[in-house]
Amino acid sequence: MKVSWSRIRGIGRKHLAGILAGVAVVVLVQFGGLEWLEYKSLDKLFELRGKRTPTVSVVIVAIDESTFAELEDQWPYPRALHGKVIRRIAEGKPLAIGVDIMFDKDSLRGPADDEALGAAIASARNVILGAAVAEDPQPFYIRTTLNAPLPVIRRGAAGMAPLNMPADADNEVRRVPLWTALEGERLPGFDVQLHALMAKAGVRVAPLPERESVLINFRGGPRTYPWVSYYRVARGEKTIPPGYWKDKIVLIGPTSEVFHDVFGTPFARGGNMPGVEIHANALETLVRGNPIREVPRPVSTALAVVAGLVGCRLVVRLRAFRALLAATGLWAILTSAAYAGFVLMDVWMRGMAGTWALVLGYGGTVVEHFVREQRERRQLSRFFSPAVVKEVVRHKEEGSLTTSRRLVTVLFSDIRGFTSLSEQLQPEQVEEMLREYLTEMTEIVYKHDGAVDKYIGDCVMALYNVPLEDPEHAVKAVRTALEFQERTLAVSKRWEDKLGIAIRNGVGINTGEAVVGTLGSTQILQYTAIGDTINLGARLESITKDYKTNIIISESTYELVKGQFVTKELGDVTVKGKSQPVKIYAVLPDNIREHPRAALEAAAVLSIAGEGRACSVLTLDISERGMALKGVPEDWVKGQTVQIRCEGGALPKPIVAEATITWRKGDQAGVTFTSLDPDSAPTVADYLSTRAK
Repeated sequence: MKVSWSRIRGIGRKHLAGILAGVAVVVLVQFGGLEWLEYKSLDKLFELRGKRTPTVSVVIVAIDESTFAELEDQWPYPRALHGKVIRRIAEGKPLAIGVDIMFDKDSLRGPADDEALGAAIASARNVILGAAVAEDPQPFYIRTTLNAPLPVIRRGAAGMAPLNMPADADNEVRRVPLWTALEGERLPGFDVQLHALMAKAGVRVAPLPERESVLINFRGGPRTYPWVSYYRVARGEKTIPPGYWKDKIVLIGPTSEVFHDVFGTPFARGGNMPGVEIHANALETLVRGNPIREVPRPVSTALAVVAGLVGCRLVVRLRAFRALLAATGLWAILTSAAYAGFVLMDVWMRGMAGTWALVLGYGGTVVEHFVREQRERRQLSRFFSPAVVKEVVRHKEEGSLTTSRRLVTVLFSDIRGFTSLSEQLQPEQVEEMLREYLTEMTEIVYKHDGAVDKYIGDCVMALYNVPLEDPEHAVKAVRTALEFQERTLAVSKRWEDKLGIAIRNGVGINTGEAVVGTLGSTQILQYTAIGDTINLGARLESITKDYKTNIIISESTYELVKGQFVTKELGDVTVKGKSQPVKIYAVLPDNIREHPRAALEAAAVLSIAGEGRACSVLTLDISERGMALKGVPEDWVKGQTVQIRCEGGALPKPIVAEATITWRKGDQAGVTFTSLDPDSAPTVADYLSTRAK
C-alpha cells in the first residue's frame, strides 16, 4: 500500500513529543545522565525484596571497636598476633580463610614478626591473602601496580588476590570484579580465589561467569553474616564453641569505621558496610551462581524509546486524563513486572530510562497539545462561542472544520441607513457606535450557538448548524433575529440620548445546503460558507426595508420553525440573482415595544377553536400588533393560537381577533394579533391615537 509523504509527516507531527522523548533518553543513557537513577532504582528493588538468610557458611572475624577496647596494642597489631588468630581458626578445620588486611610493608617489630605470620599461614594451607591494585598516573598513560604481601608472608599461602571493589559514581559498591588487568596480566579477584579453594575442598559451587565483573546479589546489610570479635579469637575464649569453624569460610578484616574500609551498598546507603562483609556477599553470589543479571543496555534503551512513543500515543488517542490513567497503569504493570523479574529470577531491568521516556512522551505531548489547543482556541474564538470552541477542540479528530457540503441556516443583519448615519457622525463616533453594536450582536449569536462568519462593515453574517450538528439551527437563528431587534433598541436608546441617532436593523434568514469549511487562499484561510443558500440569505436581508418588516425568512426556514413563532406570509418575490420566485415570510416580534402602546382596562374572553375551552382575563395594554393580558391559565402556553373578544372599559366597540400567545410571565401573557375583525382594526387605531404613550 502506498503511503503519502504528507501522511507520514502528519503522523510524525502528532508523535513529535514521543520521538523527541526517545531521542532525549537515548542521549541521556549514552552519556550516563540516568545511571545514578538506575542504580537508585536497583537499590530500591533490593530494599523492597528485603533481606535474605545466607546459605553459605561465612563467618567474619571482625576487628571492631570492642577489639580496640580489649587489646592493649595499638594498630597495626603485631603480625605474630595475626598468626596466632589464624592458627586458632585453622585448628577448627575451616574450608578457607580469607584475610582482608594488607601486609605489603615490613613489620615495625622486625623480621621475626613477619616470619611468625608467614609460618602460621603456611601451617594452615588454606589462607587467601589480600593485595591491592594501585593506579600510578604517568605521562600519556596510567600505570597499574600490585601492592602484594611480603614474600615471607605469602609464600605459604593458598593464594593471593586483589581486594579492590571499585565503587560506582554514587560511591556505592555493587559489583565484584572477577578479574583484574595488571600490566598485561589477568589476576583473579579475592572472592574468585576463595571460590576456587572451596571447589578444591569438595564444595559444590556454581561455575564462574564469563565476565570481568558481576553485580553482587546482596543478602542484607551489616551483620547479615555472623561476626566474632577478633580479640575473642586472639584470647582463645572458651565461649567460642568447639568445632565452630569447621567447614566454614572465615574472613578476617576490619569492621570499625576508623579504618575507612566501609562503603555504601543497597542495604547500607549510609556508607557503613565493611568491605569484609561485602566480600562475604560477593562470595555467596559466586558460590550460588546467582548474580544480578542485567538486561542488556541496548535492549532497555530500545524499550525506553518505545515507552516514549507509547506515552505520546496514549495522549493522541485518549484525552489527557484518561491517557494519564493509562500511562500510570502501564507504568505500574511494567514496574510490577520488573520487580517480579528481580525477585523471582534475579533480573534487573533498567527501568528509569523507560519511566523517564514515558513521562517525557506523555508530558511533552500534553504540553504540545495544550499549546496547540490554546492557539486553535484563539483562532476559533473569532468565529464561535466559547462553548462551541470547546466542543470543536474536543472533537477535532472528527474533522468538524474540514470543508464539506452540509445543511446550514445563514443569517444576515445590518443597520438600516448606515451610510447616512455615518455622514452625520465623526469617524471616531462611527467606530465607537459600530464596535458597541457589533459586540452586542455577536454576544447574541454566541448565545444561540451560532458562528460569526464575518463582519462586512455594519453587516453581521452568522451561520447555524456549524461546525457541529444542531437539530434546532433554524429555530436558534430566528431567536437570534428576534433578540437582535430587542438589543438594537437598547443600543439605539443609548445613542439617541447621546447624539440623537436612532438605530434599526434588518435580518434575512435562509436555510439550505452550502459548502462549509476552512476556505480561502494559500496565504489566508477563513472558516466560512459559500453557495446559493448564502446568496439568498443576503438578498432577503436587503429587501426587509421594502416590505417594512424587520425579519424575513425563506420558505425553507419557515418549514423548520412554523408554529414556534408569529409569522406572516409576504408572498412570492423574485430577488436579484434568482430567476424563480421565492416565497418569503415575516417573523413578527412578540413583546418588543417598537409599536405605540396604550393602557387598557377591560374584560376579555380567550377561547381555543375546536377544543371548546374558554377563560376570562383582564387586559393590561394594547398596541396595533397585540395585547398584554392578566389571569391567563398556566396551561395556555406560548405559541398557542387563541380567539379573543375584548369589550368594556374605554373601548367604544368590542375588539375581535385571532392571536398567538408570544410570551408568558406568571399569570400574565402577551398575544400578537394574526388577524383582526374588519370592524376591530379601526377601533384599535382610534383608541391608540388618543391614548398611546
